[in-house]
Amino acid sequence: MTNIQDIARLAGVSTATVSRVINKRGYVSALTKQKVLEIIKKLDYVPNANAISLKKGKTRQIGIITTLFSPIIIQFVRTFSLIAEKNRFNITLFITNGDPAKEILALEMLRGKQLDGIACLIRSNTWEVIESYTRYGPIVTWQRLQNEHLPSVFMDQFHAYQVGLEHLYAKGYRKILSVYPMSQGLNTKERIRAYSEFAQRYHLITDIFPHFEDKMLVQDGEELATWWLSQKYRPDAIFCANDEVAAGLMTSLKRLGFSIPGDVGILGFDNTEVAHLLDLTTINYPIDQQAENAFFILQNKLNNTSHLLNTLTYKLVERKST
Repeated sequence: MTNIQDIARLAGVSTATVSRVINKRGYVSALTKQKVLEIIKKLDYVPNANAISLKKGKTRQIGIITTLFSPIIIQFVRTFSLIAEKNRFNITLFITNGDPAKEILALEMLRGKQLDGIACLIRSNTWEVIESYTRYGPIVTWQRLQNEHLPSVFMDQFHAYQVGLEHLYAKGYRKILSVYPMSQGLNTKERIRAYSEFAQRYHLITDIFPHFEDKMLVQDGEELATWWLSQKYRPDAIFCANDEVAAGLMTSLKRLGFSIPGDVGILGFDNTEVAHLLDLTTINYPIDQQAENAFFILQNKLNNTSHLLNTLTYKLVERKST
């Protein structure tokens, strides 16, 4: 393969001169510059990106790790990628399907200087394993974590869940079923705590309905509709884990002729596009701003800057489903 030494030899100049032409830095006479460029074109020379990255100590590549795709993951990745591109970074996406070994491949690329940093959206390995790689480059996570070596852009969902429950109570609902996302997630634990305190505050009975966890997909909402239909004592409102579950529940019940919110009120979480399309009441979860904050955290660590982060807040978006 052609290298910079070959070009310098054929042009009769130093490698430093060729470097100045390629990088467009420093003075080179017009005649010499033209000669060098003609040789570069003739030899079809392309600078070795890996060699340049090694020389500069940066690849301008950021890895994004997640176990799966979902609407909120897609939204996060899209926003993160756009702001990264704006700041001249490229993105490498790793979908692990929950396989810890696939996640290790990404972490090893950080250790091997093939990535400058990593945004870990949903992990497969333990936090101890992931933290051990922070010595090789910055890692930021979207999952709830308080660790000085692993910054997180999570938002505590306790208050947000209380806002949703208070909305349902104000609307007159008293038989409220809560449906939760990942059973191992700390935010799920906070949602459960919020529901427990809410029920105690208003003296509501909470043990009349089963405990639903790990419900995150449209299909889960469809199954929830089948369960609701089979019950003699039905909840009059259902606070779903996210908008996808709420969409599956809502559309299934409407197909069967039930009225939303006449027969049951439905509340989602995230405020994704599907919530807008279905007129679904939901909790606005500022995913775009969280994605921007994740990039800013990595950028600040890589460039030793102090870009201010977005201030993150929840809010209830009331539509027709409640």
